[in-house]
Amino acid sequence: MNIKVRKLIDSFNYAIEGLLYAVRTQRNMRIHLILTLLVLTACFFYDISKIELLILFITITIVIVTELINTAIEFAIDTTTNYYHPLAKIAKNVAAGAVLVTALNAMVVGYIIFWNKLEYVNFIVINKIKNSNPYMIFIILFIVSIITLVIKAIYGEGTPLKGGMPSGHSTIAFAIATTIALLTEETIAIILSYLLALIVAQSRVDSKIHSILEVIAGALFGTLITILLFKFLGKI
Repeated sequence: MNIKVRKLIDSFNYAIEGLLYAVRTQRNMRIHLILTLLVLTACFFYDISKIELLILFITITIVIVTELINTAIEFAIDTTTNYYHPLAKIAKNVAAGAVLVTALNAMVVGYIIFWNKLEYVNFIVINKIKNSNPYMIFIILFIVSIITLVIKAIYGEGTPLKGGMPSGHSTIAFAIATTIALLTEETIAIILSYLLALIVAQSRVDSKIHSILEVIAGALFGTLITILLFKFLGKI
């Protein structure tokens, strides 16, 4: 493998490992991700415009990034200070204050976007998903990706992009195939979608990155969680 490509893959691995470590060890990060899933799920019940969805994504990203930076600052201070120091305390408090500001901002954004919509649940939007705007389908896949990352963080095996339970590639591949199967009545399209998902899963086993069990677990998880999301949203 080309050295530059190897370094690029390693950089992605290191970055996602940092994210998974934060999810595993930081309670606030887990809270942020749970709230993210709730907000994204709520988008299906309300008539959210593209601009509003963009604002939500930016807001969520800012909160998560700030929490990651706060965690990094805390660990950096702890590695250089093995005794109580007032400046270290101030640095940690300021970093925590930054998280608080972004969290309060997220609450304001959520209030502005959702408050007027809370008087009724617009289930018509759910019925539109099948003929829907592509970004709604993207939300489903994004939710599946977040849940997969959390599970890989819990198991703590392998690296984020290589190995571990379940196979992330298989999960996403079968989630996409299941989404296509639920949105189309074309048999050929469904067969081809699952065939491509199987090829992805097989490639993970052939390259000895995942065991057969990890690949099967990823395939089942991707399929079932996608079906449950569609079922929950009144699609099937």
